[in-house]
Amino acid sequence: MLSVLLTQFVLIWAVVDPIGSVPVYLAQTSHLNAQQRRLVALKAIAISAGILLFFIIIGQILLEAMQIPLPAFQAAGGLVLLLFALTMIFGEGKVDQECKLSKQEVQHSELGSLAVYPLAVPSIASPGAMMAVVMLTDNNRYSLGDQVVTTLVMLSVLLVTLFLMLGANKIQKYIGNVGAAIISRVMGLILAAVAVNNLLIGIKDFYLMT
Repeated sequence: MLSVLLTQFVLIWAVVDPIGSVPVYLAQTSHLNAQQRRLVALKAIAISAGILLFFIIIGQILLEAMQIPLPAFQAAGGLVLLLFALTMIFGEGKVDQECKLSKQEVQHSELGSLAVYPLAVPSIASPGAMMAVVMLTDNNRYSLGDQVVTTLVMLSVLLVTLFLMLGANKIQKYIGNVGAAIISRVMGLILAAVAVNNLLIGIKDFYLMT
């Protein structure tokens, strides 16, 4: 049982990538104050948990009802992630964009959207994470008890991600806006590589199924 828990934890950790989400969080919230950054982190984790729980409960049923194979879902997710990664590399820096917004606009409109995109999706609740929780809670292979255990493991990984993001506020004081912009570009390149890998794997698995 312990080995199964460890395997699931490592797998979910890899697809959620809590450490990899920290640079994205820093780059996207560098213009906010400490209280606003904490609020964005809490909202992002709550939204990510809701999305992954949705896929655990009815994700498999929904995909089967729509006759969408998992490889096609993975390929589509990889494409979306690639588009986002390209905006991080070539687009206008998020810090520069937000400097154009007033303080009131940031408080009322931008905090929620930052928590949803890109933090919750596709950084934390990534297409890979969605696919992984669906596979780890396959109704044909796992009992209800096993699925509950997997859900608890997933929530523990999200909790670690929250702690890492809250601790990242201290890092922000040292690297500044310029450092956050650099990290954003580098992270965009890494995300692009991950996205292309997911896209190619999805395409290959899809053709192997046919």
